[in-house]
Amino acid sequence: MPAQDLPITDDLAGLYVEHGKWLQGWLRRRVGDTFAAADLAQDTFLSLLDRKTAALEIREPRPFLATVARRLLAHRHRRQLLETAYLEALACLPEEEAPSPEAQLMAVESLQQIDRVLDGLPPKVREAFLLAHLVELSYAEIAERLGTSTSSVKQYLTRANRECMFALAT
Repeated sequence: MPAQDLPITDDLAGLYVEHGKWLQGWLRRRVGDTFAAADLAQDTFLSLLDRKTAALEIREPRPFLATVARRLLAHRHRRQLLETAYLEALACLPEEEAPSPEAQLMAVESLQQIDRVLDGLPPKVREAFLLAHLVELSYAEIAERLGTSTSSVKQYLTRANRECMFALAT
């Protein structure tokens, strides 16, 4: 591990020791599941490590951790909705047309990858992608909704499609 990462890791460990149990309790009250709360708390601290956020720079640790955890809860909820919608659509298919359980799992994982990619995109790029692919709006209709030009919409969709395809190819 590079020397410059040690202070961040040490600071984060201290933050975890001081506030980890509180965060798990806070999450448990929201999700109603001890194991899910523990996973989300761990993901919260991992996201800080990924960002190389210096724990000593955090002025109000509990509100900060709650904000990060809320974002992770929203992502988790959105992924669950996506998975549920996909599985409900599959349930409507005749049994002989339904994909195998392996194919279903691969599709859910692909949807989750796309969701993660979209989450990292600027809001207008993400919204243009969703309007084009889920609502099936034209470039002109998307441009009107976003208050931008059709050439910008084309650029947004090119970027979003490229990033989604790259994520799925790796």
